[in-house]
Amino acid sequence: MFDFVNSFQDFLDTGGDVLYFILFLTIALWWVMIERIWYYMKEYPLLRQSTLEQWQAVTNRSNWYGESRRVQLISQLDCALSRNMKLIQAMIALLPMLGLLGTVTGMIQVFEVLAVTGSSNPRSMADGVSAATIPTMAGMVAALVALPINARIERMYQLELHKIADDMPTETQED
Repeated sequence: MFDFVNSFQDFLDTGGDVLYFILFLTIALWWVMIERIWYYMKEYPLLRQSTLEQWQAVTNRSNWYGESRRVQLISQLDCALSRNMKLIQAMIALLPMLGLLGTVTGMIQVFEVLAVTGSSNPRSMADGVSAATIPTMAGMVAALVALPINARIERMYQLELHKIADDMPTETQED
């Protein structure tokens, strides 16, 4: 365990300061994605049932009031279902950008060392370039791993929204 922590710390140090931001953003992203999955599996069914009960209490569903109430109930569920979805997408898009920022700052450091030392040693340049590309790799990997999870959350959202709309028919839809 101690070796893993040391290796991970070495990896973070090699990648530079931006890698810490990528790590923090990745942890935050996973926290929000897990929260969404938890919500869909545990909390949403209770809200869904409550909303359906409210819809059942509406007596005349074919008039303007009934349709307005249906739209309101579906809209409230939509807001609850889509909470943090844009945040997830923004974090996924931001991870590769932070990786590129780390690469650019790393390359600037490599060029500064070359300018100060005046050396064009290929080995030292390769080590610097290698260290500079670590943040790009980390940002890309974090984003690529999160994409399928985000796609699954999006599918869950769309499916639930369609199901609730189907489960709340107006009088004209029931005929």
